[in-house]
Amino acid sequence: MAIRRYNATKDNTISDAFRSNLNTRATGSNMGFSDSLEVFSIYGQVSSSAGFTRERSRILIKFPVTGTTSIEADRDAGLIPASGNVNFYLNMYNAVTPNTLPRNFTLNFYAVNQPWNEGDGLDMEEYKDIGASNWIDRVSSTAWALTGATFQDTASVTPWGANAYFENGEEDVSIDVTPYVESWIKGSGGGGFENYGFLVALTPTEESGSRSYYDKKFFARSSEYFFKRPIIEARWDNAETDDRGNFFLSSSLATAANNINTLYLYNYVRGQLQDIPNLGANKYVYVSLLSGSLDNSEPTGAALILSPDNDGRVRAAAPTVVTGGIISTGIYTASFAFTGSSTLTDVFDIWFTGSLNTADATEATIQFHTGNIVPKVLDSSNINPTTQYVTKITNLKPSYTTSEEPKLRVFTRKKDWSPTIYTIANSEIQTDVIDKAYYRVIRTIDDLEVISYGTGSDQQTKLSYDVSGNYFNLDMSLLESGYMYDVRFSYYLNGVYKEQPETFKFRVEN
Repeated sequence: MAIRRYNATKDNTISDAFRSNLNTRATGSNMGFSDSLEVFSIYGQVSSSAGFTRERSRILIKFPVTGTTSIEADRDAGLIPASGNVNFYLNMYNAVTPNTLPRNFTLNFYAVNQPWNEGDGLDMEEYKDIGASNWIDRVSSTAWALTGATFQDTASVTPWGANAYFENGEEDVSIDVTPYVESWIKGSGGGGFENYGFLVALTPTEESGSRSYYDKKFFARSSEYFFKRPIIEARWDNAETDDRGNFFLSSSLATAANNINTLYLYNYVRGQLQDIPNLGANKYVYVSLLSGSLDNSEPTGAALILSPDNDGRVRAAAPTVVTGGIISTGIYTASFAFTGSSTLTDVFDIWFTGSLNTADATEATIQFHTGNIVPKVLDSSNINPTTQYVTKITNLKPSYTTSEEPKLRVFTRKKDWSPTIYTIANSEIQTDVIDKAYYRVIRTIDDLEVISYGTGSDQQTKLSYDVSGNYFNLDMSLLESGYMYDVRFSYYLNGVYKEQPETFKFRVEN
């Protein structure tokens, strides 16, 4: 699973609105413990002759980007990828209000540049709770450099400048804040900025104009609704696409990219993934393919000719050897095209290290692994565009705890598969690999989608696959305990996403 969520560590609404007497402003009020957050701009409630024509509220919110339990700590622990390989999204959820919803407005998301306290105020009606932070002060007896909170100037400082447009007013927020997070991780000592969180406000034009925007509310971090609390969500593609069971010979019918096969090597030592030692600073491994003996029980003969991967990493001096690399602790991949004879029923992949001039894996200094591949021949005329599939999660349990992250195996076969007596008696049912399969999770009681299909650029819910079929890891800590959930799948087939009819249910407990 390529999703991690981080709840806000503090939030607050600050305002210069009038109290009910329409005479004094609530600039000293604090709403840090309220279960909602509020943005508005009210024009003309008090006569302009008194100089009180405009009332505003803004949101302060901060997330654990740095520290012992944070995005930075998870990156250091290898739980999320390095910069450039992961995107961060700020998600805030609309809270129903009895007031008139504003329409056609924009919220800006600024980076706050001074520290502030949350406070423990609750009152968002009479503004009776006094404390810091507020419109004037960021902490007790210490004012903001500019009233209403100081923030980075989006016009002059990169990377600040995210915004969200609201057409109807009831929309949630999901915006890419990757530049903010990456800058905060660097910190001021590393060429970035310190993390003091976000300021959410209407645009300067909307705050100062002659139109009212009253009012837009979001759920706060103290909300009783688990899936409505504001979060930063890390998303990335961690799908492992091992083509060992879906290995095709090169064909002129396919593009160069579609002729590439990717193989994986997993180095488990005493049950734990560990890096192979003594591979050098680049941690390269080398892979060659060999044909099999007469009974296909072992590799034999000279290494077979390979074609470059998408990075061109077949060694020019030895086209029988492809260079593979590490992608995470103990996991290595190699990608290449293979134009072999269609009469080959088996080929063997040998993973090794040794002299850079080695052209034959059998001459390698150290061999790590020998695998078996049954190549397929592309048959473009033998495709049914209306193919339907039967799907099953083979190892799904009735319930899980929030501390579990099971690897769920997905069995898929064609719906019209018709085995013969020989097939039934002599072989296991073979699963079909779906190379573009995605999952989502829905809370059963109310059909609330808690994990969406990651079919966009991030590909965060794409299923992995290997010789045994598709699979994915599901982090149960993302789900609220005490509820039943549904898992559903969508397959990208012949240019169309098709949601599969099966639904798989499980419960999450503490």
